[in-house]
Amino acid sequence: MENKPTIYLYTDGAASGNPGPGGYGVVLQCGPARKEMSGGFAKTTNNRMELLAVIVGLEAIKWDRATVEVWSDSSYVVKAINEGWLRNWEAKGFNKVKNPDLWMRFLQVYRCHNVTFHWLKGHAGHPENERCDRLAVAAYQKTDLPEDYGYEGR
Repeated sequence: MENKPTIYLYTDGAASGNPGPGGYGVVLQCGPARKEMSGGFAKTTNNRMELLAVIVGLEAIKWDRATVEVWSDSSYVVKAINEGWLRNWEAKGFNKVKNPDLWMRFLQVYRCHNVTFHWLKGHAGHPENERCDRLAVAAYQKTDLPEDYGYEGR
């Protein structure tokens, strides 16, 4: 079995108003390779964009069972994993949980890899977090943004 390098996934989500136009930014790094991704929606929430950033990043990984370190400034996302909230939500069938569509999508891709989550303070000068924030903001500032069909408040 080939020993593959660790993938570093940096993510951020943003919304102008909550709800409002929102976007996500992703930076993937693996050795010398680097990939940036972003997207936005006309009306969504910051938490949805934070979670979608992680999902999009994990979905972009080309092999199964990758070792991935996720760095996010979202307490919502990091605590859901690290403190077992997601496990409880799943056990209860995602009843009365916000963003069940995204959490179920997340679980499908999360279970394909060996993922560790780290929280970092946002807007504190971390270069990759700052880059993700710029990508997220630029994404929601575009015109003709699509609808976020999973957002319940639409």
